[in-house]
Amino acid sequence: MSSTTGQAASDAAVTKKRQSARTRASRPARRSLGRHNLHGWLFSAPFLVLFGVFMLFPIVATLLMSFTDFGARNVTHPGDANFIGVDNYTQLFQDDTFLTALFNTAYFVVVGVPLTIVLGLLVALLLNNGIDRARTFFRIGFYAPVVTTIVAVAVVWRFVLDPSDGLIAGLCSVLGVHTPDLLGSRTWAMPALIAMAVWRNMGTVMVLFIAGLQAIPTEVREAARLDGAGAFQELRRITVPLLRPTLLYATVITTIGYLNVFEEPFVMTQGGPTNATLTVSLNMYQQGFNFFHMGYASAMAYVLFVVIMGITVLQLRLMKDNTR
Repeated sequence: MSSTTGQAASDAAVTKKRQSARTRASRPARRSLGRHNLHGWLFSAPFLVLFGVFMLFPIVATLLMSFTDFGARNVTHPGDANFIGVDNYTQLFQDDTFLTALFNTAYFVVVGVPLTIVLGLLVALLLNNGIDRARTFFRIGFYAPVVTTIVAVAVVWRFVLDPSDGLIAGLCSVLGVHTPDLLGSRTWAMPALIAMAVWRNMGTVMVLFIAGLQAIPTEVREAARLDGAGAFQELRRITVPLLRPTLLYATVITTIGYLNVFEEPFVMTQGGPTNATLTVSLNMYQQGFNFFHMGYASAMAYVLFVVIMGITVLQLRLMKDNTR
């Protein structure tokens, strides 16, 4: 009995020594890990400071502002703004101007996104398979509008669309037909802006699709051709299905960009004629910086944010099912 008790005491002592040895050995490891984490936080500090000051703080401030009547008088005294709850949000959907801007933005997206995706895919197919010479030159040419400033693009398109001295006016005079004032027409102003946006953004989609096409194994194409598949069948049965992840990404980023459309109407038409090209982002800018209704503009920004998030989540769910 005593020997059993002594053996148990000896085992407990050995176990205690082992635990204390492990504790002493783990202390340097914890110190090293702590120093490693500290170094990581120090290296991340500049980004975190900039993100907090220029991103996180404005986002939170805008959200709070959307529940107040914040205006020009409150710029120097923000604390004097009155809390009005959800009045800004309820007023939005009773505002005919905002509803018009919302409809125009939806029109821009519904027409512009499919055109950009389809034309970008067609150009990518031609540059990847159909054109052998000067391929780099054409790629640069189609991508150049993407990196060109909107002011330069607007100058070119104003010249093209000018009803008196523009390129279209010259062609119409040669053909002996009347030159339409596209940017001055309620019917054609928005299609003209959509055409400019598609031309400007098609290069981004083209680059994405070229990368996707080059990732498709050549063996798959060759096997399909040996089985007698034509060009259309190859496109439908092989190319498009294998491009679905790229198609998903291109559609999502193009839709987000077009929902935020601002530069095109701001530079070309200022939302006219008679609000025919007024978009939500342009209306938000006008309310915030022309009329100084900053609380109202903030509410408009968050409504647009919710719309973008909802459409993006819907696109991801619908198209991810097809990419599996």
